Amino acid sequence: MTSEPEKYADRVYRSSGAIVGGVLLLLVAVWLGGDAIVRGSGRTPVLAIAVLLAAVPLIVAFSLRPAVFANRAGIRVRNPFRTVYAPWSRVETVRAGYTCEMVADGGKYQLWSIPVSLRARSKANRHNQRLASGEQPSRGPFGVGTANTSDTSERSAPSDAAVSELKELGRQNSDRPDAKGPVAVTWAYELIVPAALGVVAVLILWLSA
Repeated sequence: MTSEPEKYADRVYRSSGAIVGGVLLLLVAVWLGGDAIVRGSGRTPVLAIAVLLAAVPLIVAFSLRPAVFANRAGIRVRNPFRTVYAPWSRVETVRAGYTCEMVADGGKYQLWSIPVSLRARSKANRHNQRLASGEQPSRGPFGVGTANTSDTSERSAPSDAAVSELKELGRQNSDRPDAKGPVAVTWAYELIVPAALGVVAVLILWLSA
């Protein structure tokens, strides 16, 4: 287990917004659930425990868990409930449309940790179009502020930049001896099982009320 972080330590892609949101949701869930457990009466404490059992794994799965790890050997995509490892020789493409996804061995896998912002992409495209046409950089809102005339480099939305890096990493390393092998998929049962048990417990308590 100790060798895994070193193996995938080259590049890591995560959503800072999702992490912050997940931490806040966990704090709120623990605060409300803990208060219900301590101060609640009757079936309330048991119901609160069941809700926490279902909610906490789901919050972790969709906010804290998603990440993409890439090095010269391959790419590991950690999504909410499963992890996909693909050697670069098996990766057909990594692309960004309305979502980011990897195509490997004919299968499509979404990259949850690299969200696509259409607003950021549109802003970068407008900037690049102004550069191509020779226009000056735009001022702030309502024309207020000074235009940054030194900003003459092309821009990319964060998701598009991340995908470009991954594609280039794959292109450079697809022929490496350690970049070969099958695509491997594993499931996060440590999150799936407690979340499922929590949901079942909530339903039983709710229907038997």
